[in-house]
Order: sequence, then structure tokens, then C-alpha cells
Amino acid sequence: MKLPHSFPAMEIAELIKAKISGNESVMLSGLNEIHRVEPGDISFVDHPKYYDKVLNSEASGIIINSEAECPEGKVLFISDDPFRDFNLLTAHFYKSEQMISAIHPTVKSGRDTIIHHGVVIGSNVVIGNHSVIFPGVVIYPNCIIGNRVTIHANAVIGSDAFYFKRRPEGYDKLKSSGRVIIGDEVEIGASCTIDRGVTADTIIGQGTKMDNHVHVGHDTVIGRNCLFAAKVGIAGVVTIEDDVILWGQVGVQKDLTIGKGAVVLGQSGIPKSLEGNKTYFGSPVRDAREKMKELAMIKSLPSIIDKLSNT
Repeated sequence: MKLPHSFPAMEIAELIKAKISGNESVMLSGLNEIHRVEPGDISFVDHPKYYDKVLNSEASGIIINSEAECPEGKVLFISDDPFRDFNLLTAHFYKSEQMISAIHPTVKSGRDTIIHHGVVIGSNVVIGNHSVIFPGVVIYPNCIIGNRVTIHANAVIGSDAFYFKRRPEGYDKLKSSGRVIIGDEVEIGASCTIDRGVTADTIIGQGTKMDNHVHVGHDTVIGRNCLFAAKVGIAGVVTIEDDVILWGQVGVQKDLTIGKGAVVLGQSGIPKSLEGNKTYFGSPVRDAREKMKELAMIKSLPSIIDKLSNT
């Protein structure tokens, strides 16, 4: 999320009442969770396992719950609860609007776009030309939808990220301030759900097609001309390159990459990154031909055991 303008580090420190360490003259222009962080951004870390990753990231400002050596050119905000203080900054700079009318007056829709009865669209949404939005669709604020896009009935675009911190008293939600951006000629099936980014954007590339009941998690970036069959579930912060095909009920773990041209057969589970231009099957996935051979061998085990027992 970009801030309204750049802020000096000391002003940010005052907002969250944090001790400051490092380059106090750094100007900060955005908030971003670590997976999509850019220079000028503020990010946060509250577990020693991730200190090095965040300290050595592109972030210019880091909210951290421990005294640490500050990398050159960065600034640290020492906090007893970085998750809380990152949420505080999000709430301060991101002002969400209530969806009090069916179509907010700030919505911009292009030439020959059809928005059917029963659609709800939040503030500052932009929809391109020749698109069709079917009944029951809900589009949250700030989403951008391209030209010649079809969104079928009861799809939800831009709902909050599924991102929680477990505390003794229950789950604490990380506030969402990102968007969903849908490219030209995308088709979204009925009852699909696409979460917005936490602080960056969830992106669906040009020409991608989704069957019914597909879920896309926060901050996921999907390339061009991908094809997803029904009940595919994609976790957050996944990168899916161009021309990927995921058949029905494929499940994708968070924070991984699926290479260009990969094909994953139905009911497979993807726990780690996959190379492109291969076909995969199984849970966890393997090369499809190898997996089929393995299944054939397992099927033949009873007869092999019978032969051995009769010798």
C-alpha cells in the first residue's frame, strides 16, 4: 500500500510510539508485508526465524520486536508488538468505506459493459469496456477489472486476506489494504472467491480462465492464459507463471512458484515450487508418468506377494 506521500521515520515512530534505530532521515512511502516489499516500504517481523529475511529485504523501515543491528540505509522501529503496530499504521493510512449502496457513485465502468441486477460494487472500482458482471457478484473497493472480462454469478472479488496471528486470547487479524487487479479477457466462474492483497495486489493475468468455485488467496500473482478447473484452491503469495493448467480440486500451498506451462492433474496437492513445462500428479505432486508407474506397481503388489508366498 502506498502512503499519501513520503513520511520521515520520526513521524512514523511517533505514530506507533516506537523506539527508533538506524538512519532517522529515511523517508518512507509505503506499507508492505514482506513477500511483496519494495524500497521505501515499511514491513514488520516478530519472530527470530524471519529476522534475517526481513532485515535484508528491500524494506526501508522495519518494525521489529528485538534490538538488532540495523542494515545501512534502513531504519528500525523497536516495538513490543510489531503485528499490532503494523495494523495500527494500516488503520491510520487506509480508510475503508462502507458498501452502503449497490453500486458506489465513484465506480467507473467502460463502454458497452453490462452490470446485471443484484451486483454490489464498492468505491473506486474501475471496470473496462465490453465486460459482463452477472447477478450476485460482489466487488470490494479499489479493484481494477479490465476489458472484455466476464464475472459469473455470486463471485466475490476483493474480500479480505486470510491472515491471522494466534494469541492466547484468540486470533488477531492482519488488516487488508490491497486490491485485486484483473487483466483483459479474463473469465471468472460462478461462486469464485479472490482475496485482495494484504498490502499489495492480487493479480489475475490477461486471458486466464477460471471454472466455478475456484479460490485465489491474498497477494497471489497469476500469469497470462492460465486455466483452472472447478474447486482449485490457491493459498496466499503464490506466483503462477503463464500458460499453467490446474485441473479440478488441485490444492496449492502458500508462498511458492509454479513455472510456465506446467500442468497439474486433478486432486493433486502442491507443497513446493514446480518447474514449468511438465505434467504433475499426486499428493504431494510428482512427475505424472512416474506417479502412474508407481501406482501400477502398487496395484500389482498383491499378486507379487502371492507368488512369493507360494514358492
